[in-house]
Amino acid sequence: KKDLLDILACPACKHHPLELRLEREVSGEVVEGQLVCPGCRAIYFIEDGIPNLLPPDDHSFARASLTLAMPSLMFSRLAA
Repeated sequence: KKDLLDILACPACKHHPLELRLEREVSGEVVEGQLVCPGCRAIYFIEDGIPNLLPPDDHSFARASLTLAMPSLMFSRLAA
């Protein structure tokens, strides 16, 4: 919701407010877009109406962890 922009701050640098780059809106609700921090220039994506507010370093860590975990998860299922 656009109303939340008033209370959101950047998780990385704590700058307030974040700027909304709207890509798609349905019935007044933000469905796709980005929240951009003017302070540190971090970009937080909004997908399916859900903003991903992990600090930018955590985004790459989460993806790398999932990528590394996938082969071991697949192997454990095959071995069972």
